[in-house]
Parts: sequence; C-alpha cells; structure tokens
Amino acid sequence: MGLEGVAAISQRMYEIRSLVEGSTLSATSTTNVTSSSASSASGTSSSSGTAFAAALAEAVTGGSSTRLNGDGVPVELAAYGNGKIPASALAQVGTTGHRLWAPAAEKLTQLIAGAAADGVTIGITDSYRSYEAQVDVAERKGLYKNGGLAAVPGTSDHGWGMAVDLALDDTAQAWMREHADEYGFTEDTPREPWHWGFHG
Repeated sequence: MGLEGVAAISQRMYEIRSLVEGSTLSATSTTNVTSSSASSASGTSSSSGTAFAAALAEAVTGGSSTRLNGDGVPVELAAYGNGKIPASALAQVGTTGHRLWAPAAEKLTQLIAGAAADGVTIGITDSYRSYEAQVDVAERKGLYKNGGLAAVPGTSDHGWGMAVDLALDDTAQAWMREHADEYGFTEDTPREPWHWGFHG
C-alpha cells in the first residue's frame, strides 16, 4: 500500500477516533495522527495505539470482541483450522440440531424466529461441516470450480461454522433476500440460492 493509501486510512481512523472520543483535534493533530499511524503501519506500536485500535474495533463491530484475520475468518476459529472446530466453539441453532459458530448460531436462531413472526418458514439442510464431511460432499457433488457444488475441502465456509444451507420456498427466499442482512447473513454463492454465509 502506498503512502496515499496509508494517509487515507489514517484520516478515516482519525475521524472515527474523534467520534469515539467525542472530541475534535486540530489540523496539526490530524497530521500527527497520520504520521503516527504510518509509523504504526511500519511496525511501531504504543499503548495509546493499542487502546485506540481496541476502541476502533469496538466502534466498527458494535462492541463485539470478534477479531478477523486477513482472510476474514474470526481469529478464535482460525486457530483451530477449517473443519476442525471443536464442539465447545459451536452452538445449536434453536432446536434444529444444526450447529454453527456460536455468534452465527445465535443470529440464525433470531432470523428464523423473525421469519416465523412474519408467517415464513425457514428450514436448515446443512450447517457446520467437519473436514471429513467436506471431503464426502466434494466426492458426491463435485468441486464448485469444476461445475459441482462443493468447495475444496478445508476451504468451505461451512468448515468455519459460518455458512448454512437453507430449505426455502419462493416466499422464504424472498424474505431472506429482504431481511437476512439484518441478521448478518448474505446470499454469497452464485448458483446456490440456498447457501447463506454469516458475515456478522
């Protein structure tokens, strides 16, 4: 990333910091924030920078402690590996028997209840997949990149407990497209309108 990119990010961080702290810094301070942020980007850190990063993360995520790695996977899950998530990091979606990463399970439970309140039924056909289950699906349904329906084993969002396959009639599909984002879910896989990923 060039200096212009660092400066733009630093300026945005400054704006968010001002909102978080409820204060306004002078133009000179903005320059100093930009310079210190550039230093931080090159490997220098400070306790105030760490506190600011925590405040920034809280402001962006609405108070969630979820940190993502460079691939957009929650750090707590990435430590286990795709398809290797222990039961203790998963939670059941309502009374369905299906399991997802705990925050995703909670939101999907809320989503299903929200749909039911609107008279819409949303079912689940698949949720978390172990690595072995991913291998099985790939063998049975073929790889997506070759025209099939399975991700390369070890790369599936199902293996992070962050994707679900839903049983949707036309009414439920329309409801999902209108409301799923309110619960952190998106229809994120072409050719698979039943596949919904959790993005918080």
